[in-house]
Amino acid sequence: MAMRWKNTLKDCDVTDETLFLNRRQIIGGAAAGLGLGAIGGVAHAAPEDLEPNAYEDITRYNNYYEFGTGKDDPVNNAGALTTNPWSVKIVGLVDRPGDYAFEDIMKAMTIEERLYRLRCVEAWSMVVPWNGFELADLLAMAGVQSSAKYVAFETAYRPDEMPGVRYPVLDWPYVEGLRLDEAMNPLTIMATGIYGKDIPNQNGAPLRLVVPWKYGFKSIKSIVRITLTDTQPPTSWNKSNAREYGFYANVNPQVDHPRWSQASERLIGGGLFSKRHPTLMLNGYEEEVGDLYAGMDLTKNF
Repeated sequence: MAMRWKNTLKDCDVTDETLFLNRRQIIGGAAAGLGLGAIGGVAHAAPEDLEPNAYEDITRYNNYYEFGTGKDDPVNNAGALTTNPWSVKIVGLVDRPGDYAFEDIMKAMTIEERLYRLRCVEAWSMVVPWNGFELADLLAMAGVQSSAKYVAFETAYRPDEMPGVRYPVLDWPYVEGLRLDEAMNPLTIMATGIYGKDIPNQNGAPLRLVVPWKYGFKSIKSIVRITLTDTQPPTSWNKSNAREYGFYANVNPQVDHPRWSQASERLIGGGLFSKRHPTLMLNGYEEEVGDLYAGMDLTKNF
């Protein structure tokens, strides 16, 4: 069994959105092996009690450039995305390559709730109650070969449904990647819902990656292809501007973006001029994932 972790965020045993928003105090202790209806929350002690953002915050303030670069463009334009039927092609260094239908994936997975911090490289943040399953379990379906070292991801590319791809903001389709040990970490999930509801199109329906210790752009949306490889894969923002966006994209308050500080963040939901808060190393998950980067120069591997 994969390593589990302690829960230090908030609200450890409910699914319903209205109960989340009651701002109940956290119940301490381990969240081992919990299924649907239980929060598999994360991280060591935070400097304050964290509360999940409102559903409206999460689903209306969003980056999904395939539908436009404005924060409200995704919610306004993503309704055109067809998500049924959906399949994910898993290829490369796997024993069972092929097209995996979304409904078959869901039948095979244990869905959990995970209350995670989300930190954007733009220096804003929120707390999201995701529903989903560990990426490691999906990769196990395909059978990871011993020579695999990286996992590459690709977003759907549909010009007829995605108005944003008509503009060369990025090199479409959107691609991302993780080192295999990052992908297999139990904190790394494939999200299928928010607040117990199916994940909305603007947030990456029907299946998106969530890696809570990395900047949000690493959490690729609407995934259609996963490739296991022995070489580091290209990633969209790194291809666009390697000086500003490294492959790792770990939340690190000690390494600034070339054009702004990463030492603090603005919490969404508190208004445009809300008080800024110090950014936590690895977004508050250093105890769980810090060993993945032991001995690495994080100013070069950013």
